Amino acid sequence: MMARMSMEEGAAMAFDAWSLIGDLEVALDVDVLVGAYPDRDGPPGAAESVGGLLAEHRTAAGAVASLRAALFDTRSGNDEVLALGGDPRWLPVGTVDLRDPIGAGRELDRLAGAGVRAVRLFPDEQGVEASFPSVRHVARRASELGLVVLTGGDVRRFWQPFAGLGARVVFLDTHFYHLGDFLVATLDEPGFHTSTRLLNSPDALETVAAEVGAERLLHGTRAPHYEPIVPLLRLATSGLGPDEVAAVAGGNARRLLS
Repeated sequence: MMARMSMEEGAAMAFDAWSLIGDLEVALDVDVLVGAYPDRDGPPGAAESVGGLLAEHRTAAGAVASLRAALFDTRSGNDEVLALGGDPRWLPVGTVDLRDPIGAGRELDRLAGAGVRAVRLFPDEQGVEASFPSVRHVARRASELGLVVLTGGDVRRFWQPFAGLGARVVFLDTHFYHLGDFLVATLDEPGFHTSTRLLNSPDALETVAAEVGAERLLHGTRAPHYEPIVPLLRLATSGLGPDEVAAVAGGNARRLLS
């Protein structure tokens, strides 16, 4: 008959993620938010709090967008993020309202003039579908301005508005269930990239690296609204080589957003 495990023995066998992560550090997280969702409980969204969370997870900097800009007032929310630009922990990312395509185009012009390198789209939060003309309009104007687009939404639909534009896009919500669709979409689109946040199956990162190259992968966590240690652990325990891991952990994002 098997003896019962003592509490001390159970504690000794507790899972230690940090022992597996080792000395991995992240230069730039491509998916970071400040602010709060009005309809749900959530972690503190102030910049100092979010910055502390990133530091706890060995992340030097975050490409940060404002939930205020996405959900309430675009201009004041973007100004909030622009004000963080003097801090090396932050790379400001603008946001536009896809429900107002004319205003979105004007805001893209303003952001580009202010030196912003990327714009983030929130189609789910704004109730916008990939087939809406506003998405194609914003995609085209962002590409003309040389802005990198970070977009939420189902990659199986949201690749389409960016096709044929020479756009540089990071799909933030690519799920490993839909990885095959992302891979075939990239075949004619060298500017298509994906966040690693939801690529947590045993071989998702390795599959992307083998099929289209590790340069298409950018480390993203959606801190503070998702647990940063999960994509960090997946990257640390992946089968990627050291140079590929370093690229995914910020090198690719720095190259894309510089």
